Amino acid sequence: MNVLTDLRFTVFFKENSLEMLNFADNFNFPLMNKMFRFFLMTGLLIGSFSVFANNPIDKFINDPLMQNANISILIKDLKTGKELYQQRPNHATIPASTMKVLTTATALELMGADYQYKTVLAHDGSIDQSGVLNGNLYIIGNGDPTLGSSRMGDRQFLSKWAGAIKEAGITKINGSIIADESRFDNEGSNPKWTWDDIGNYYAPGIYAIAYRDNTLNVTFKSGAVGTTPEIININPKIKDLTIENNLMSSRITFDSAYFYGTSKSKNRSVRGEIPANSPGFVVKAELPEPGLVLAQDLQLELEQQGLEVTEPPFTIPIANYTFPAKNTTRKTIYTHYSDPLSKIIQEINQQSNNFYAEQVFKSLSLFRYGLGTNRHSISIIRNFWKSKGLDVNQLFQSDGSGLSPTNAVSAAFFTSVMEYMYQKSKNKEVFFKSLSIAGKTGTLAGVLKNTPLSGKVYAKSGTIARVRAYTGYIIDDNREWAFTIMVNNYNGNSWQALRKIENLLVELCNQ
Repeated sequence: MNVLTDLRFTVFFKENSLEMLNFADNFNFPLMNKMFRFFLMTGLLIGSFSVFANNPIDKFINDPLMQNANISILIKDLKTGKELYQQRPNHATIPASTMKVLTTATALELMGADYQYKTVLAHDGSIDQSGVLNGNLYIIGNGDPTLGSSRMGDRQFLSKWAGAIKEAGITKINGSIIADESRFDNEGSNPKWTWDDIGNYYAPGIYAIAYRDNTLNVTFKSGAVGTTPEIININPKIKDLTIENNLMSSRITFDSAYFYGTSKSKNRSVRGEIPANSPGFVVKAELPEPGLVLAQDLQLELEQQGLEVTEPPFTIPIANYTFPAKNTTRKTIYTHYSDPLSKIIQEINQQSNNFYAEQVFKSLSLFRYGLGTNRHSISIIRNFWKSKGLDVNQLFQSDGSGLSPTNAVSAAFFTSVMEYMYQKSKNKEVFFKSLSIAGKTGTLAGVLKNTPLSGKVYAKSGTIARVRAYTGYIIDDNREWAFTIMVNNYNGNSWQALRKIENLLVELCNQ
């Protein structure tokens, strides 16, 4: 019997025990009466004990580490459609980065695995006979997360852009390079993110023009323990940027520094600790105004190739922005294409890239409505999965990456998403290959290593403060399961919680 069958048998046994005892009282033979009672009560006790003893989920939820935790679990057999194991499966629980599978699965279904972001170079005004553009050059962004990214994309794209501009016959720009960010709203950082996260590289502002992973690298030179490290380099250079330095040199051997500051603000502060006596320790922060930095870098590239730009660059942040222009009609010079969405979502799911996830998340509403906003993307995701028969009352979404602690999803909802992508989606293979493999790749490289499940669990992990979550598949010769395990507010530390979840999965697969 599986656990659910065992439980149903025991519940039946318990619920009908009184009637069975009354039946025993009707026997005229005292000895038979006593024997029946004895075997009935023995069976009841043994049945109850065996369910507890043989049910790994009961063992898991009664572990001292989990006794105060919010837990949602569902494991489903994809071959039979049967629910094998569960614990409060409809209970909405903070998902952390497992939220990324919802973003990536929806994007695949609506935008397609072959979708490519387009960044357009265009100009207004006119080009005279000597090649002078009496007008402005525009970088028109559509949400591409890969421009200048360290993770993928063409590292030489600025040189190619400059070449395309020269091939268009332009020898001088009598105007500005303008970063047009108007296809996303101007919200920047998600308002549902915590203040401790905003300003750091893993929680950057999200704009129609993204550049260099929207990341600023700040290099410190640290001295003796207890002293304040010195800022020796900032890359890229940001005009008028100020950083209030409250760092301390410490005996730690890792980065414990955090930046603070709102999106596009050039006033930042940094707190925490970095290792002492380091000649060049890099701390990553959010990059303010990535679109403007891209325009500046393109202008520098053009000037290095001998093409003058007479006016400084600036940005168009919103769709209704107005400014004096020589001619508002734009002519396309060049279109830059990103890697396909299939490759981008692999980065999101395997490396848990928040920045990429949020760019794709906001791109959903740009794709559907022509303007990228968090609010509309949430609505698109909710309506899509509702149309597939899922109970969206078990979904509370605030972002696309899972960074917000106000996200909440049930194990039943996530498992249904996994079931749909495995059994009904034309993007099954792309989605499946985007997941990390336990003991092998991505964020699961160190999970279930040296266990029987190494190489057999394909999943997305989620970890923030007091949250551990996993959703995905267990696939081997004997089973095809979809599963979700989410635990909030456990006792102990994150690694202890992980070990308990690992043990639970191994024990369930041994049933």
